[in-house]
Amino acid sequence: MPGTCVVGLQWGDEAKGKLVDLLTPGFDIVVRYQGGANAGHTVVWGDEVYKLHLIPSGILNPDVANVVTAGVVVDPKMLLAEIDSLVGRGVKVGENLMLSERAHVVFPWHVEEDRRVNESSIEGENIGTTLRGIGPCYRDKVGRTHAIRLGDLLRDDLPDMVQQIVAAKNLVLSIRNGNSSLDADAIVRDYRSYAERLQPYICDTTHYLLDAVEDGRRLLFEGAQGALLDIDHGTFPFVTSSNSSALGASTGSGVPGKWISQVIGVIKTYSTRVGGGPFPTELKCEIGQHIRDTGNEYGTTTGRPRRCGWFDAVAVRYTSRLSGVTDLSAMMLDVLSHLREIKICIAYDLNGEQTNRFPCQSDHLRQAVPIYETLPGWETDIRGVRHWKDLPENARAYIERISEILHTPVAFVSVGPDREQTIDLGSNRL
Repeated sequence: MPGTCVVGLQWGDEAKGKLVDLLTPGFDIVVRYQGGANAGHTVVWGDEVYKLHLIPSGILNPDVANVVTAGVVVDPKMLLAEIDSLVGRGVKVGENLMLSERAHVVFPWHVEEDRRVNESSIEGENIGTTLRGIGPCYRDKVGRTHAIRLGDLLRDDLPDMVQQIVAAKNLVLSIRNGNSSLDADAIVRDYRSYAERLQPYICDTTHYLLDAVEDGRRLLFEGAQGALLDIDHGTFPFVTSSNSSALGASTGSGVPGKWISQVIGVIKTYSTRVGGGPFPTELKCEIGQHIRDTGNEYGTTTGRPRRCGWFDAVAVRYTSRLSGVTDLSAMMLDVLSHLREIKICIAYDLNGEQTNRFPCQSDHLRQAVPIYETLPGWETDIRGVRHWKDLPENARAYIERISEILHTPVAFVSVGPDREQTIDLGSNRL
């Protein structure tokens, strides 16, 4: 059976983890294909809340394999802490977790570069980095000279590799920010101990996944962040360091696109973004604060408050086309309950001209004035609704209008954080 990819279509935080967890029982393997510990996927099971950063959201289902591929950058210390936390809560983590030996490793020098060397702002705006070394690790991956992969942690010459890199990194850090005291011997000791614990999980995931699709196994690809943060196609330079659209699924995992027949685009029914960068529909008013508080819009990874605004159909139409989306999952509809009216951005006014094209340049997007279509709200609690027909008429009309504008059917509607608070439209998708 061909695979399915779940991808966020906004600036991340669309509740992808909940959908992946919900879909996991129908698949054999869940595949994380990009990003690092800067991702934060939250899964709610009854009274239990699980916050995942590196491990795929399918880990809560013991019968499904979970694969972290070459496209991911791995902080071994954080990964082991995540494993220990899950095991401590009774979650099985063993043969059901595989780590690509090709995945690049985040080291202390990457974190130091993130904090001390890299520019954290552009023209006074924070680019949104989590300061966990993700960007510097991806940079070294592309630069190759100072890159170390998971499989390298098991090599006899690891101390020599680390010594050479630390000498170069200490020099750069010292020039830019005074003294630097990265200790190569201490780093080798720590990372040897991490490697010893992680060794049972490290393997060639590329061959494993290629064999799996040829054997007819079902793969569910889990994206991190959102497509508007894609390094090549997002709101550059206010983006992440990987291909966070569905386009990254093949390059990150090694599985050709012909094996991915369904792409589910996950959207919030409003918009959020973390850090700086243009945000045409941002609400710097009490409605924006109401959405933030009602939706608990604070980062899973960092705890930072998210910027909130109305749903931007121009942006999402762009990322939906970019990712080849076949179905939509509309999340957190309950957050908009009790609002008298709700707005959808259907076009931009850009320098006096109306357009429904998403601008390539961030400074052009910053000049875009949203053109809104206003719909009536439903002003009632919908968290207990489990069937489409039982949603208030205005709530259904809002979702139907989004589907119409995006030219894409809606397959799922979420009305709360718990996995049970999800309406599966099945064959009756809009």
